[in-house]
Amino acid sequence: MICLFTALEIPDAVAEKLIPLQQGLDGARWIERPDFHITLRFMGDVPEDVARDIDEALSDIPVEPFGIELEGLGEFGGKRPHTLWAGVKPSEPLRILQGRHESAARRIGLKPDTRNFTPHVTIARLGRVETAAVYNFIRANSPFAAPAFTAGRFTLFSARASTGGGPYVAEKRYPDRDWEEEE
Repeated sequence: MICLFTALEIPDAVAEKLIPLQQGLDGARWIERPDFHITLRFMGDVPEDVARDIDEALSDIPVEPFGIELEGLGEFGGKRPHTLWAGVKPSEPLRILQGRHESAARRIGLKPDTRNFTPHVTIARLGRVETAAVYNFIRANSPFAAPAFTAGRFTLFSARASTGGGPYVAEKRYPDRDWEEEE
């Protein structure tokens, strides 16, 4: 079995805006720079033969370069926050790409993802962090924005057994070439 997900990678210029946020919240487990990403579809634990089917289905997804903007900070968990994130400004190209990943996953027999797509970059897992401290942190670091970047491909990642937050391994990029070389 292998735990897989698809995502957009975060370029260094954007990561440089996220890294300074990673302080001042006691008890937070900060995500390492190489593990910053925007999840498109979590596949979960799948057998090796299903992983091959996933690769084949992903190879058929077209990718036209489009802009991504990070703005705002938030949390998942409400009264018991467990994740701190930087938001991704919604866009039609991002919604379409995510929908194609969902469709590909369903075509190969994976269960539908019932959660609403909330594009974000996780910056910390919160565990035992006090709720008030999380909201104070968000207020103190708002407004947040990072330089826009162009996404021209997506990546299939595997997640190693851990308590969440990486390390992740880039298994394959789609398209399997550097799109910038063609411009």
